[in-house]
Amino acid sequence: MRPNVAQPFHLPISRSMATETLLPTKYTPSPSSAALTPAGVLPLEAQSVLTTIYRFPTMEPLRYTTYPATHLRLPLRRDLLHRAIVFEGDATRQGTASTKTRYEVHGSNRKIRPQKGTGRARLGDKKSPMLRGGGVAHGPKPRDFSTELPRKMYDLAWRTALSYRYSRGELIVVDSFGDTLREGVPQGNWFKASGWGRPGDGKSLVITMEGWKMWLEKMKGASMSSTIKTVGTVDVKDLLKLARVVVEKRALDKILKEHRSDLTKVRRGRIPRALSSASLLLANESALSKEAVETGEMEGEHEFVEANEWVDVEKGEQEGDSTQASELETTEGSQKARGPEAST
Repeated sequence: MRPNVAQPFHLPISRSMATETLLPTKYTPSPSSAALTPAGVLPLEAQSVLTTIYRFPTMEPLRYTTYPATHLRLPLRRDLLHRAIVFEGDATRQGTASTKTRYEVHGSNRKIRPQKGTGRARLGDKKSPMLRGGGVAHGPKPRDFSTELPRKMYDLAWRTALSYRYSRGELIVVDSFGDTLREGVPQGNWFKASGWGRPGDGKSLVITMEGWKMWLEKMKGASMSSTIKTVGTVDVKDLLKLARVVVEKRALDKILKEHRSDLTKVRRGRIPRALSSASLLLANESALSKEAVETGEMEGEHEFVEANEWVDVEKGEQEGDSTQASELETTEGSQKARGPEAST
């Protein structure tokens, strides 16, 4: 009699697997009342989301990590996603289609037949667009199809696509592919064991850092169940096209770091509206007093400079008088030594 041996089975990855690991002790889901807005809702900039980090290739929950809500909890904006996808599609168009006009086709410019007397349609040279082998009228020429999109809108579309995947439970963050791939390619079909290789379940997008794409492609079932891309080759359309996104944690951090230009605020030197008239008066008085002090210091410096200049002038006059007196004494002495003849 054949013994009843329990067959191993694998559950598909879902967000419910996050309950198998403990919450971090430092995480406080209830915000303080001081940080709340008057409506009682914490602003999006002050919120954070929990993300489960899985171990590769067993896909068991390893730990939790937090990301800002402005990265993975943005509302769905179909208009932004559409503009980003059109922008990426226009940038990938080569625009190299080219045809020759009748002036670029090689051949003679001789008129084919006389203008009148033959009873047939009038024609010019054999390079006419109406004839076979002639030029093309209004044909395509090489051009640039790329369009423009503000950088802040494009970065917001990136994080909106990631937030959409996160809200549907289709963003799986893996700790690291390199820790396992350094020892060799894992045996067995990893995608089928994780529940991602079943027919009709859709392919998965695997995003990794540079250097591990070749090793992931060698895994069994990788070509049939996934599309493997590096951080530098993935775009917004790839994040939305396939059934799920399996991303390495370092790759996700790099993506979020490169696409956050709309989160940086430039501080300008404007007076806030909350300042009252009394505070403005105090500010003006302090500015006036400071200006008066600076003006007094400048006046004192000017007086000091002028006094020094007068001292220098007096010294120069005294030195000039002394030199003139010495010159007169020397001339009188020389005249006495020469005698009366020299003076006449």
